[in-house]
Amino acid sequence: MKKVLLLLAKGFESFEASVFIDVIGWNLVDGDKTTKLYTCGFTKEVTGAFGVKLNVDYLINEIDINEFEALAIPGGFEEYGFYEEAYHPEFLELIRQFNQKDKIITSICVGALPIAKSGVLNERKATTYNHKKSVRQKQLEELGAIVQNSPIVIDKNIITSWSPATAIGVALLLLKMLTTEENSNHIKGLMGF
Repeated sequence: MKKVLLLLAKGFESFEASVFIDVIGWNLVDGDKTTKLYTCGFTKEVTGAFGVKLNVDYLINEIDINEFEALAIPGGFEEYGFYEEAYHPEFLELIRQFNQKDKIITSICVGALPIAKSGVLNERKATTYNHKKSVRQKQLEELGAIVQNSPIVIDKNIITSWSPATAIGVALLLLKMLTTEENSNHIKGLMGF
């Protein structure tokens, strides 16, 4: 079984988290049945943007990265405290550990910023939220990434994207990397995309 860890900081964007839950879950039920998703946060109940609450499977200090094939990080809202946890040293160290083992790391929107803050995007291609010449892309560049004007960017083992509109594409790309293109397309079709 290929395990995916969904790493949630408070203030996470629920739509961006849900695409990973759904795509990996659909594959477990109707695909090649080789993937399973687990959630993780600093507290057992993580409060996302707009007051959405999610009970997680693991606390961040309980994670053994050797059990997982991939890390998924949804973005979140500063107004709901996203960066307080997304920039926490333990959050950043977990990202570094996944990268050191060349495991897949994928993010949506500003989920790229903690990846960059961890140092693993230094001199690597990436993107993040781009609405109205967003300051977020400037921040990504200041954190060492080579910012690309593209909705989804892949640099070796890391996938970044620029908005919730890219979410399903990123989740299906993760599934393709974990399984096969044929399987990913099968799930895409079943989900009606």
